[in-house]
Amino acid sequence: MAQQNPQPGTGGDRYVPYEERTGNESIVYFTRDLSAEGLRRAYEQVAGNVSGKVGVKLHTGEQHGPNIIPRPWVADLLATDLPGAAIVETNTYYEGDRYTTEQHRETLKVNGWTFAPVDILDEEGCTPFPVAGGKWFDEVHMGSHLANYDSLVVLTHFKGHTQGGFGGSAKNIGIGCADGRVGKKEIHTTPGQPDMWDIAREEFMERMMESAKAVCDHFGKRITFVNVMRNMSVSCDCEGTAAQPVVTPNVGILASTDILALDQACVDLVYAMREEDHHDLVERMESRHGLRQLTYMRELGMGNWRYALLDLDNGGARISRADAVAHVVPFTE
Repeated sequence: MAQQNPQPGTGGDRYVPYEERTGNESIVYFTRDLSAEGLRRAYEQVAGNVSGKVGVKLHTGEQHGPNIIPRPWVADLLATDLPGAAIVETNTYYEGDRYTTEQHRETLKVNGWTFAPVDILDEEGCTPFPVAGGKWFDEVHMGSHLANYDSLVVLTHFKGHTQGGFGGSAKNIGIGCADGRVGKKEIHTTPGQPDMWDIAREEFMERMMESAKAVCDHFGKRITFVNVMRNMSVSCDCEGTAAQPVVTPNVGILASTDILALDQACVDLVYAMREEDHHDLVERMESRHGLRQLTYMRELGMGNWRYALLDLDNGGARISRADAVAHVVPFTE
């Protein structure tokens, strides 16, 4: 069952202000340019160790989902910076348009992911990836094809999430690389329980982060992360056309080789907005105790929660979080 009384300082409903954090700083790159060019520029800052056979992990979405990363942006990135790379995905734990490989491939066609090969990682089952230093897992089962790749580019639509509070890079790989039948069940469900979603709040965040750590440890320096802060509903892209309306302003694109610093920076930018602009997304993060993702990644040694935010639109100068969101406007699309 989910933890009811987490240790002091680890409650996922409490935002930790920057001035209360300690430790080293990582670099996070930032651009307001929400376009194919902006995506390429952000990625190119963190691409130095990407080589060999490359997988690009992104959420391709349910059929006709309105908020996914625009396909032309991804097509341009792959053609320009990642020729020969494959988009990688896994089947879902819930029954729907991506539950089986056959259904998933039809959904990929409907959503226009036809410009590059798409590898359904668990099409041929799963393989265990070890978890170092976890308290819930010694291993988590990933789609078996993940082991075939030398490098992983984690390209994430940052948004809210019904159970996780928010979905950043860590959710993208922690859930998104886990096998649909075995790995996702390990994260979501207590064995023997009738409710397949019974694990929630702190325990769910911790299990998800341990799964993400298994992926990060497998690739080592050959994994890198880009988050797109656009069309941020409180709902995940797994909800497709049923997603809640977008009310959070668009921000930009961020990239880092540090998964914790990147997800933390995105959360910080949401909190730096005006209350009327961030209310819904903050409520979703805190009510689900999603902020435990960040503190647990730090406990697992997955990165730094302090960072220098470098503004690619102004020569790479360091920028404050308040300045980064100073000119965002209410979402109107």
